[in-house]
Amino acid sequence: MGLGFDVHPFGAAPPLVLGGVTVPESNRLAGHSDGDAVAHAIADAVLGAAGMPDLGTLYPAADPSLRDADSIGLLRDVAARVAKHGWWIDNVDVVVAAEAPPLAPHLGAMVSNVISALAAAREPMGHGIGVSIKPKRGEGLGAIGRAEGIAVWAVALLARG
Repeated sequence: MGLGFDVHPFGAAPPLVLGGVTVPESNRLAGHSDGDAVAHAIADAVLGAAGMPDLGTLYPAADPSLRDADSIGLLRDVAARVAKHGWWIDNVDVVVAAEAPPLAPHLGAMVSNVISALAAAREPMGHGIGVSIKPKRGEGLGAIGRAEGIAVWAVALLARG
């Protein structure tokens, strides 16, 4: 089992990308890549469960080739890496803390994108990968409650073939 966490402040211009979904009504999250905190947290959870280096080590922000990188593409690469080492992903559970924008209309697409990105590490003869993404509000408390950014926690359960 692995735990991933990511947090980003809002940047200057739209669009926001979460779980590979473009949310045009909100500013982008500041970051070296596309700032997709959902993909980043899931990648760290998966890598941690497999005992592998974290996302920042494998894809360093200092690498100019990763500027504005597609984080769902990075998650796809993470799934291929863990599969190559004999792991498959059973399920991923994600909590997105965001005061705004409303995320409920985008959850189905986010789940689909994440399942697709993780497909390389699907159990060959078993069931599909379970993915749950739950939005939570900051209720006005702290930086998240003041809508200054978004924080994401993810847990991944892996098994070995």
